[in-house]
Amino acid sequence: MRRWLFWICLLLFVTGLVAVPGGDRANVRVADGFDHPVGKPNAEGYYMARGFLSYHPGEDWNGVKGGNSDLGAPVYSIGDGYVTFATDARMGWGNVVLVRHAYVENGKTQFADSMYAHLNTILVKKGQAVSRGQQIGTIGTNRGMYKAHLHFEIRKNLYIGINRSAFAKDFSNYFRPGQFIAQRRRLPSGGQVASIPINSYKTDSEGMEYPAAANALNSRTQGDKSSTKGKFRVNRFGDIGY
Repeated sequence: MRRWLFWICLLLFVTGLVAVPGGDRANVRVADGFDHPVGKPNAEGYYMARGFLSYHPGEDWNGVKGGNSDLGAPVYSIGDGYVTFATDARMGWGNVVLVRHAYVENGKTQFADSMYAHLNTILVKKGQAVSRGQQIGTIGTNRGMYKAHLHFEIRKNLYIGINRSAFAKDFSNYFRPGQFIAQRRRLPSGGQVASIPINSYKTDSEGMEYPAAANALNSRTQGDKSSTKGKFRVNRFGDIGY
């Protein structure tokens, strides 16, 4: 009897580890809905300059006045969540913030990551809880690489992190951001707290984060030499931001 109890407990423990990417969790307030990341809550004063494409699994948001008129404008968290990444990712990304959200849909708790790229400044830290509509940064140009705009993504796949090239840029891994928000403006939460998986992508020796799944892809990327200019790496992991 004791032997069977031991094996049952061991099975439950291993199952729990498999179910949680990285083996770590954090508590976060369940999102009661989502708003737009600029011109909150309805993107007032902004337009979507580029939408979801096969090579661009997100949206670019620009100020209606064009050019760099929105440089330094506020960027907001679309909903309650937990910051899993907040640093200069270099490459074509520049300053990036990733927020992990828990939300209830069809009676089940779901998870999604929102990504905010090319930021001029970052106003949050990794491990910080953020609320819906809280300013997390400002719109930037990634050191003049682009005209000022916000590159914005919402991911189903919690392993993507910064190394986007390791995953298919389709709806198996991503949501269409505008559609996701439009369908979830108001959600049931009742002040609930959920346990979310964290540390689902690893950190290399330079402090950059990449998904655990990327280990299997190293052979594909080792031959790709990154072009550099000072400390700004343009093509690290062969990935670019837009």
